[in-house]
This record gives sequence, C-alpha cells and structure tokens, in this order.
Amino acid sequence: MLSTLAILFLIAVVLFVLCYKIYGSYMANIYGLNDDVQTPAEALFDGIDYCPAHPAVLLGHHFASIAGAGPIVGPITAAAMFGWLPAYLWCLIGSAFLGGPHDMGALVASMRHDGKSVGEVVDKWIGRKGKVLFLCFTILALVLVVAVFLQLSAGSFAADPAVAFSATLYIFMALLFGVLIYKYHVPLWLMTVVMVPVVIYACWYGNDAAWVAEMFKLPMETWRWLLAGYIFFASVLPVWLLLQPRDYLASYFLYFAVIIGTIGMLMGKGEGFEVVLPAFKGFVAGNQFLWPMLFVIVACGAISGFHSLVGSGTTSKQLRKEKDTVLVGYGSMLLEGLVAVIAIATIMITGTIAQGGPTITYAQGFGKFAAIIGIDPKVGMSLGLLAINSFLLTSLDTATRLTRYQIQELSNMKIDKYTATVIAVAAGMALLLTKAHGPTGNVIPAWAAIWPIFGASNQLVAALALLTIGVWVGKALKKDNRFAMYPMWFMLVTTVAALGFLIKDNMAYEHPNYILVVPSIILLVLAIMMVFESLKALKNPDIKA
Repeated sequence: MLSTLAILFLIAVVLFVLCYKIYGSYMANIYGLNDDVQTPAEALFDGIDYCPAHPAVLLGHHFASIAGAGPIVGPITAAAMFGWLPAYLWCLIGSAFLGGPHDMGALVASMRHDGKSVGEVVDKWIGRKGKVLFLCFTILALVLVVAVFLQLSAGSFAADPAVAFSATLYIFMALLFGVLIYKYHVPLWLMTVVMVPVVIYACWYGNDAAWVAEMFKLPMETWRWLLAGYIFFASVLPVWLLLQPRDYLASYFLYFAVIIGTIGMLMGKGEGFEVVLPAFKGFVAGNQFLWPMLFVIVACGAISGFHSLVGSGTTSKQLRKEKDTVLVGYGSMLLEGLVAVIAIATIMITGTIAQGGPTITYAQGFGKFAAIIGIDPKVGMSLGLLAINSFLLTSLDTATRLTRYQIQELSNMKIDKYTATVIAVAAGMALLLTKAHGPTGNVIPAWAAIWPIFGASNQLVAALALLTIGVWVGKALKKDNRFAMYPMWFMLVTTVAALGFLIKDNMAYEHPNYILVVPSIILLVLAIMMVFESLKALKNPDIKA
C-alpha cells in the first residue's frame, strides 16, 4: 500500500507531466514558436552576454538560477503555519497555471525583443513612463534579493566548512569547464561525466578532511566580503566562462536533490517517515491570514517575479532555438514545483520547523531520505545543505547580473557594466551593514527589518510581469491573453492586500518599523501607477512601433 508521501508525490508528477504536454503546447501555439527563426543569441552573438547554449546547459542555468531558497523556505514556512495541504495544493496549482505561464511568457517576450528585459517590453508596448516605473520597482526588489541571498550564502558557508569547500571547488571547476567546452570544444557529455562526480564527491571529502574544516572555517563576515567579490566578477565576466557552466554544474545538485527526494517520498516507510504535521491548521496563524499570506510566503514554490527577471535578463540571451522556451521556461517552473513538494514532505515527517530554520529542516529530512539508499545521514544532511547553497549562490550571482542590466537599461545604457555592478553590490552590502530598529526597539540589520516585504515585492513583480505579457500578447500578437491576465489579477489583488496588512501591522508596533513601511508604500505606489499605465495602453488601439 502506498504511503501518503508517495501518493502526494505521484499526483504532483502526473499533473506536471500532463500540464507540460498539454498546457505547454497550448502556450507554444499562442506564441507561434518557430525553430526556423533566428534567436537573439545567434543574431546578436557577442561572446559575453549573447551566447547560444545547449538546451541541457541552459535548463541547468535557468533552473539553478530561479530556484534560490524560495521553493524550500517558503513552502516549509507556509506548511508549518497553515498545514501541509494548503501549501501543497498551491504549489501544484501555482506552478502549473500561474508560475509556469509567467516564466515562459517572460522568456518568450524577451526573446522576441532582442533578448532585452521585461522593462524594455514595457517600454515598447506600455510606454516610457511604465518602463521607468517597472525598472525602479525591480531594481529595489533585486537589491533586496542580493542582500538577503548574500547573507544566507555567507551563513551557510560559515555553518558547514564542507559546504564552503565544495561550493568553492565548483566555482573554479566551472571556469575550467567553460574554457574547455567553448575554447577547446571538449564534448559536453565528457565534461559532465568527469566533473559532476568530482563536485559531488567533494562533499564526502570535505566532511572527513581535517584541513578543510580548518581552512574553510571562516567567520560569516569574512565569507560575506569574499562572496561580494565573487558576485562582482560573476556579473561582468562573459556568461560562458563562469555563470553558465557554474549553474549547469550546480543544476546536478538540484537534480540529485530531486532524485533523493523522489526516493524518500516513494520508499520512505516506518519509523521516522510518518506524517505528523496536520493537513490543515486553520485559516489564521498568529496574526497572519491564510489569504493573502499563504500565496506570498510560498513565493518561488508556486510563482515568483524574480523568475521573469532571470528569463528576460540572462536566459533569453542564450536560447538556441525558439521551442527551447517550453523546456527551459515552463519545464523549469514545474521542476521547481516538484522541489517545493519534496520540501513540504520534509516538514510533514518532522511536524515542526527545526532549530536553525527551514533550511535545516529540509537538510535533516534530506538526510533521512538519503539514508534509504545507504548514505550516512550526516553526509546526507551536508548534501542537502550543499543543494540549498547551490540554490542560493546561483540566484545570488544571477541577481547581481540582473541588477546590473536593469541599472544600465534605466540609464539608457549610459552607465557601463562595471559601474552598474559596483552600484548593485554596494547597495546590497549597504543593506547588510546598515542597522535598523525592530518592532520592540531592538537593533537589527536593515535587511532583516525589510525581509517581510521580500515575498510581497517578489509576487508583485510577478503580477506586473504577467500584466506586461498580457498587454504584449493582446496588442502585438492579437491573441487571447486571458491565460496571463487571470493569474495577473489574482496575484495583484493578493500582493496588494499582503502589503496593506504588513503596513498596518508594522505601524501598530510601539516602535513602528518605518524602514519596512516606507519601502512598502513606495512599492505600492509604483505598482498602482504601472497598472494604470498598462490598462491605458490596452485600451489604446494604436500599437507602438
């Protein structure tokens, strides 16, 4: 008899496969994807940002970049608050019918506009004012992503020297990978077969080697500065040299994590694998209501505005064929939905969030799953943490490159890439180093004070990206845009409500959290103005050239 975890996993897999085949084909027909049309990666090849990639490499880059910690932290947190069933259902429905169309739509729209960002699509079909509003919004959101992921990456390095060693190793191996593949034309399959086992084995080695524990045991502050230097170079180096191969190698950690999670959910039985978390805990958790907060907290596990920035920032410049957008755009989101389902399973068998937070909860559950096939639970936990770190680091370096693009686009390319990258990294570091007053008057880092708006701002970016896709499909392609507009209205109303609750709650404290309230109000105003501009453009029958 199948266990509850096995049934939930199989339902998710069947739904995602059917949606990929049926809904993916439906969207491909709407966009009129044609492999005979030259993509920007081919037409505008420059060897730095525009560089055609094998679909397997690009899937790895995109999947690793969009994953982040969201599909782990968000679903686990939401399941702990409201029960596993609401979180599970939203991950399935959101990934298939909101997040997937959002990701694929942004990727196709960018590809059809010379690989430029969603902001440039806004400029053409909504107007210059809409573009400025959108870019201001996304730059603010991306700086927060850079700050938070830089902090989380530094924290994971400081917590486990084996993770720091393995992650550092595959950064240098990625450089070698890029040179051998693109300069010496070594077959992709050969480099994959050689390098992936080495990187994975490094986690076992790092757990046993005394010199690793000594050399890589550095304070979090030191790792923070080292990573700041890394993301600067990752942002300005040619995409084929570091970003693309590192993300491709990192994607195998994610695939490995999915395989172990699959084994755990299908084969895990008996003591330690019973579901102890309630399916439903109620419509209210503390002072948080299931709507709108569930749909904001889950974030990347169902839909994320960050994905549209990745798709239109780096991925669209590397597409070799138009039809690759179905696999890379829609397929990646469905894979991420599966990661979220596995993450929910880890808290279902623990019943509560472990000390150390959702990432440790996931790592502990991953260790249990890995033990089924004979992997030592301690090594399994390190592998789980390494997978999370892969999520974090790939999103971190991609977010920095995206912020650089957005700053350059906002300046009409008057700011060079080096200056734009310095601004992006400096802004992220400033958030980490600046202090603020918490709700009780205690002093906390500024990034922690505004962390609660990360989910809402991220989901609001998704709503605005869907709005842009809907306007483009309706005005330019003359096609039915309801597949984008219905999800857009749901996400817009939900995230505006969430920001409203956050503003209200944080103003009610004895020491109002103005550092959260002010950015929240700015984001709300920018979003509402952007919506008005978009609706005005939809009513205008004249299509801009």
